[in-house]
Amino acid sequence: MNRRAFIALAACIALAAPAAAVVTFEKSELTIESDGKSHHFTIEIARTPEQSQQGLMFRAKMAADAGMLFLYDPPQPVSMWMYQTILPLDMLFIGADGKVVNIRERAVPGSTDTIPSAGPVRAVLELNGGTVARLKLKPGDRVRHAEIAR
Repeated sequence: MNRRAFIALAACIALAAPAAAVVTFEKSELTIESDGKSHHFTIEIARTPEQSQQGLMFRAKMAADAGMLFLYDPPQPVSMWMYQTILPLDMLFIGADGKVVNIRERAVPGSTDTIPSAGPVRAVLELNGGTVARLKLKPGDRVRHAEIAR
């Protein structure tokens, strides 16, 4: 299926979904420290099961400095997937100490393949696909946010 057909299908599914199924997200600021540089993002927070289930599904675009932070308390092994997600995403799996444990770059839109953490994590940060390569992010980088490494 080409990208245009996929986006059209996703839009139809989104319009057919009951309005009550759409959840809202709190916004916050987050910083990633890598090689002496600080990269700032405006993020949405998914902390409830309903928010985590919806995530970034059906979104056709996202600002370059935006993302979504999925929180887990207590820290635990997690798996993500791209079902009904239109955007390619980079995923940073973040430990309880705020350090990036592992990264998945350019996860395939619409895929039902699971993308696991490499151990227990406190959070997963989803960014636009290509952000990790553009900013040269890597495991061991530090993520600063009020909900991580408290």
